[in-house]
Amino acid sequence: MEVLSSRVLIRPRDPEASRTFYGGTLGLAVAREFPGGVVYFLGTGYLEVSGSARDAPVGADALWLQVRDVAAEEAGLRAAGVPVTRGTRTEPWGLRECWIADPDGRPIVLVEVPPEHPMRKDTR
Repeated sequence: MEVLSSRVLIRPRDPEASRTFYGGTLGLAVAREFPGGVVYFLGTGYLEVSGSARDAPVGADALWLQVRDVAAEEAGLRAAGVPVTRGTRTEPWGLRECWIADPDGRPIVLVEVPPEHPMRKDTR
């Protein structure tokens, strides 16, 4: 299989609240908009927020977003009223993580890769 492009697709309970959160609060840049949805740049990938699933439960999915300074992002998000479900800490695997939630309660893992971490040294 040759994959030419990919994106994470979510169907929020409240589309407007999710667009405000991802585009406003998190400040993700818009890649494209269409009737009923918007696609945001997500590093080297995309996040599409479209349609709605008003009565659907939030699944076991989560977003993993690498940032430069996780503690600074946590402070800014707390100030903006974003629920922080787990504060910044260094995990046993060496990454600095902070967990937040989107308007539907979907987990978002903010990750900082320290300079000495093996992920920075693996050249594969």
